[in-house]
Amino acid sequence: MSAINPIGGISGFSGISGLSGAKGLGGQLDFEEAGKTESPNTDFARMLAKGLESVQASQDKASDLAVQVANGTLQDPAQYTMASTEAALGLQLTMAVRNKAVEAFQEIMRMQA
Repeated sequence: MSAINPIGGISGFSGISGLSGAKGLGGQLDFEEAGKTESPNTDFARMLAKGLESVQASQDKASDLAVQVANGTLQDPAQYTMASTEAALGLQLTMAVRNKAVEAFQEIMRMQA
């Protein structure tokens, strides 16, 4: 299969990496490699853990750059702006995934009742 570039035209999302088969939002999606995993549950758990670590890392980076801006040691304040926007988008994505998972769980529970 050919690789798909999901968000190729948007730059600045390289910090949100570790989404298992997706290799970050700006990377290539390889469906053949994603199919070679041992178990869907462990693959999903690994993907989720890496995604959360990536979001935390982007928030830490934004926090460090904010301190540098406050101290006056950061040469280019645009770096902080980009890092904080990346962290905010990562958090929004994480919350959207969480909300969809909760909705799916609630729907399954309604089906069983």
